Amino acid sequence: MKRTRHTAEQIIRKLKTAEQLIAQGKTVADVCRVNEVTQPSYHRWRQRYGGMQAEEARRLTQLEKENARLKKLLAEAELEKAMLKDLAEGNF
Repeated sequence: MKRTRHTAEQIIRKLKTAEQLIAQGKTVADVCRVNEVTQPSYHRWRQRYGGMQAEEARRLTQLEKENARLKKLLAEAELEKAMLKDLAEGNF
């Protein structure tokens, strides 16, 4: 099976399809085969995105990107602060 990355919207769409198939009496293995994903991926997606709407998933992705950017800025600021402290103390 070709390895692909799914967007949050695609994952939510596949989870909704899975819910419908399970309600019709299909097994998780059948659902995974129809959605062309592995069972561990399905369970991981259900744990992370279960009950989420596409707009919420989009917002989650934006927040994760913003959080990563802010962490990077904080790390850079802390590094700069440490360098300035070393310079002020005379420890080059």
